[in-house]
Amino acid sequence: MKQQLPPLINATELLTLHHTSSIILIDASNGKNAYDNYLKSHLQGALFVDLNTQLADIKEDVAVGGRHPLPTLEQFSKVLSDLGITPESHVVVYDDKNGANASARFWWMMKAVGHEKVQVLNGGKSTAEAVGFPLAKGIEKAEKVGLYPVTNWQLPQVTLNEVEKASQSESHIIIDVRETARYKGHVEPLDLIAGHIPNAVNVPFSTNLDENGLFLSPSLLKEKYETVFKDIPIENRIVHCGSGVTACHTLLAIASAGLDIPKLYVGSWSEWSRNEKEIVTEE
Repeated sequence: MKQQLPPLINATELLTLHHTSSIILIDASNGKNAYDNYLKSHLQGALFVDLNTQLADIKEDVAVGGRHPLPTLEQFSKVLSDLGITPESHVVVYDDKNGANASARFWWMMKAVGHEKVQVLNGGKSTAEAVGFPLAKGIEKAEKVGLYPVTNWQLPQVTLNEVEKASQSESHIIIDVRETARYKGHVEPLDLIAGHIPNAVNVPFSTNLDENGLFLSPSLLKEKYETVFKDIPIENRIVHCGSGVTACHTLLAIASAGLDIPKLYVGSWSEWSRNEKEIVTEE
């Protein structure tokens, strides 16, 4: 039986791998200056992946699929090939915000096409720097490989209409991982309307982390999410955020706990809030 790699890898383990094994390191930091920051400083050997152009297929109408809809399988296959990734590759992905940026999204997408050996750096870039992982500047070149074979998205997703049905069902749970102020509708920095999906429960992704910004231990995460899910069956569990990116942080935490990965609502609040669906706000 194949031994499954844990979803998370710590900085000292990564440093050892860097010296002893062949890995593909991916910098998935995103934001206004992400690529410039990558060119100035990244973990040695890391290739840059862009959330907006490589991990999403952004449409003109955000009401269709939200702010970060998934690319097509063909598009993602090319992205993986351009990064020199084959089905046998051991991939480690990091960002500058411990998975709250795009590294967890990249991890989820790779698992969703059936890739086995992919891990996220626990603590992000700063933890690797702290243990002496060498840094580099400029552009790194990927090895040339054949087209990555993909057939379908193998992890479960839900559509807007399926989420609406789930929001009216006591036998479903919809987890909203956004900050509580956004969930309650007090603020909305990114989308047009503030609030949350009816019957959604708020479990902010930040609660997956300890005071040092590292993921809680698998046992603590298991206890946490077993309490959240209670007796709701796996097929009725849905996780979402603003645009299907930080929701993957929670899916990563749940996988780290050894639990089955719930359904991802990729469109998330950015899609829901633009489709004249019911919206709830709280004091």
